[in-house]
Parts: sequence; structure tokens; C-alpha cells
Amino acid sequence: MADETILVVEDEPSFADALVVGLSREGFTVVVANDGGEALEAFARSQPDLVLLDVMLPTMSGIDVCRAIRSKSSVPIIMVTAKGEELDAVVGLEVGADDYVTKPYRLRELIARMRAVMRRADGSSPGAEEGGRAAAEALEALLIGGVSIDIERHEVVVRGEPQRLPLKEFELLSLLMQNAGRVLTRDILIDRIWGLDYVGDTKTLDVHIKRLRTKIEVDPKRPELIVTIRGLGYKFAD
Repeated sequence: MADETILVVEDEPSFADALVVGLSREGFTVVVANDGGEALEAFARSQPDLVLLDVMLPTMSGIDVCRAIRSKSSVPIIMVTAKGEELDAVVGLEVGADDYVTKPYRLRELIARMRAVMRRADGSSPGAEEGGRAAAEALEALLIGGVSIDIERHEVVVRGEPQRLPLKEFELLSLLMQNAGRVLTRDILIDRIWGLDYVGDTKTLDVHIKRLRTKIEVDPKRPELIVTIRGLGYKFAD
């Protein structure tokens, strides 16, 4: 099978060079673009399997590049942000990005996220290759703040006690925990759990969050795990 091609859109040479070296060692073919305009040209030319897209770029923002790519392709996109740009990354998710990472990041974590996003995009089964197995295992079994979730077995254990969750609550918890430390907007949560065509009351999300808190928080009235980000949405504490 041909190497997967990664388009790295990064205007900082030190980050771009490090990614070329690290990703090449993992068997990826790497194409680099240094600004937004060049990114769109490189995308059309190389037809990459995934785009690593910096938020802050010359000539054209990463958000606009993401929007332009998404208007004509469903290729996986991971936004790359510096600390303090989390809100920009959330906007990136809203215009079609699949995930985001914050600088500085660990290459191993980045590659696991890349493989997980590409696996979801092409519908291949977890464990198709060694790297895929490692990423799949990381997503299938999570333990954060005394809450353990096994996605494959559909099991949740809270501080040693098994919890039975309805399907939507389980899906919501798994999405939040897979993105621990990241803000997920209300729109993203509703789209991912209830679908893009959902037209019901958005308070449905709040009701499910409230129910989840009664099952996993030490004090549901003072939540420390599922945290409300006022004006945006929710995040699971990292």
C-alpha cells in the first residue's frame, strides 16, 4: 500500500522541519506549505490523506483554509494551535475540522490522533495495523478523574462502581472523555450525538449533561469533571 500523504501547513520552520522528520520516520509522505494560499495549491496538487493545519498563518487564516478545503473535500483535518488560541480551534471544529492539538505537543500523541481520524474517515476497522491498534486501544479504554470508560465493551466504572448509562449518555461521555481538556461547543456535541439533521430543543443536551453529572461527579452541583464553558459548551477536565 502506498504511503499516506500528510499536508503540513505551518509557517514556523522549526515546527515544519520537526514534523517532516518525525512523520517521515513513521512512514508518511510529507508535503509542506508555509501559508494559506500555498496550502490550497498544495492540497490540489498532492491530494493528501490528512491535513495538519496551523490556525495562525500568513495571507489566509487556518480557519479560512479549513473552510475552503471542506467546501470541496471530506479529507481529515487536524487544527494545530498555540496556547491561548483554543477559541480559534473551536471555530475550526465548527467549520469542519476533525480534531485539534495544542503546541507544544508530543509526536506520539499527534500520530495516534492522526491515525484515529484517518481510520474513522475511511471506515477501516480498528487494529488494521500496529499503529492503528495502539491508537484504537487508547480510545477504547480511558481512565480520567476516577471515571473509566471502555468504549468497545460499552462499560463505565465510576470510582470503582459500575454505572449503566443509556446509549446517548454513553456516547456523550465517550466523546467528552476522548477530547478531555478540549472545549466542545454545544453545536458540535449535538451534531456528533444527535446528528446534523437534529431539529429538537437544544436543552436536550443540557438534560443529558445534568444526568451524567449525577452519575459521575462527586458533587453534581459543583461539577469538576464535566465543566461548563460559558458561552461555548462543555469540556471534560484533563
